[in-house]
Amino acid sequence: MISKKNCLAIDYGTKNIGLAISTLGVISPLLVLENNPDIYKNIISVIYEYQISKVYVGMSKGKFALKTKHFVDKLSTMIKCSIETVEETVSTIEATQIYLNNNGKKKNYKQKIDAISAAVILERALA
Repeated sequence: MISKKNCLAIDYGTKNIGLAISTLGVISPLLVLENNPDIYKNIISVIYEYQISKVYVGMSKGKFALKTKHFVDKLSTMIKCSIETVEETVSTIEATQIYLNNNGKKKNYKQKIDAISAAVILERALA
């Protein structure tokens, strides 16, 4: 099913946050942001720039899920589009396989893997 809405996926991490977008059903890793005090402002900027209508956030299990839920709750007070959580178990493992299968260079791995993980999360959400 091709969505006519632009969607954003977020792979939340304590150090880095990966972003991926879907435009007309085409999913693309976008960028990796440092998780710092400007993170909400930076995500809101991406939402406006790409005219995002729905946000998906990868949700892990265990103690880290509480940090992710806090992030989702805070972001939801700052944006108008809806936010949904998506199970993200082994998304980084899948992203690593995608990266390696596309002959990704080791030196670029850390710069790109979180955005690719966000793309995996978005693929799950839109399936």
